[in-house]
Amino acid sequence: MPQRIATCSCRQLMLRATEEPLRVSICHCNACQRRTGSVFGVQARFRESALVIRGNSTAYVRHGDSGGSATFHFCPVCGATVYYRLDSVQGLIGVPVGAFSNPDFPAPSISVFEECMHPWIALPDGIEHMD
Repeated sequence: MPQRIATCSCRQLMLRATEEPLRVSICHCNACQRRTGSVFGVQARFRESALVIRGNSTAYVRHGDSGGSATFHFCPVCGATVYYRLDSVQGLIGVPVGAFSNPDFPAPSISVFEECMHPWIALPDGIEHMD
């Protein structure tokens, strides 16, 4: 498996994945819209043991409407989020797919929080829907 490298905009903070992602998802929740500045977030989950993280990060803990929290790690220089941890999913790390900047990255297989989805968005055929 080729290694995948995710970086922030200034490349000070980087992450190297040595395995394929366990899951790639689209999230339409309002928090992901605010975090990305887009109408949804696309992220991949990896086993923490399959990642090497280098560089300095600043952490922001976001408490969700469902009571759980996520700790987002972003570059203190350029502000780009490179990875995050969910309280509810130990041993896994989420990485925004855009941080890999690779058009060959696997497509998302699941779409979540579709009640917040903008009505003009068209999702890939065969994607699983979960609310």
